[in-house]
Amino acid sequence: MKKVMSSWHVGVAAEAIAAAQFARCGYDVSVQYGANQPEYDLISVHGDQILKISVKGSQDGSWGLTQSYKKGCDYHEATQKWLDNHHEKTIFCLVQFSGTSVDEMPRIYLASPKEIAERLNASARGRGETILYENHKWTSRAAGAGTIDKVPDEWKFSAERLEYMFQNYGQ
Repeated sequence: MKKVMSSWHVGVAAEAIAAAQFARCGYDVSVQYGANQPEYDLISVHGDQILKISVKGSQDGSWGLTQSYKKGCDYHEATQKWLDNHHEKTIFCLVQFSGTSVDEMPRIYLASPKEIAERLNASARGRGETILYENHKWTSRAAGAGTIDKVPDEWKFSAERLEYMFQNYGQ
């Protein structure tokens, strides 16, 4: 599918869809607006628990997460720097528009920083990667030749996954 949204549009749409999905599951949502928000984009409340959520949108099948940490270090070190820069109780809501039409919901995933770091470190046959791929097959010339990097199925947004995130990462 041809990219039709600017990165700004992707971010705004991803946050709006994430907020809608949390609300759709019966959770209260508060959205932060404006540039340079600290650590998270949304807060969701369920009973006495608060969950901080960083939303990342994409329209190309991947989320670039650790490139800015890569200078002067390998993939695993960049991932560790990225992980150290995120609070363990803040979760990520990954929204993927690639391959969806305007009348379809994008695919949505929920993951902790630790889960994402583990996936990044396992990428490309363990070499590591700066990009989290939704579903990527490495070609014969790549470090991960013959392997497929894929977001785990258990990360798919569902009422059960959302409840799990609240139980394990809610404050």
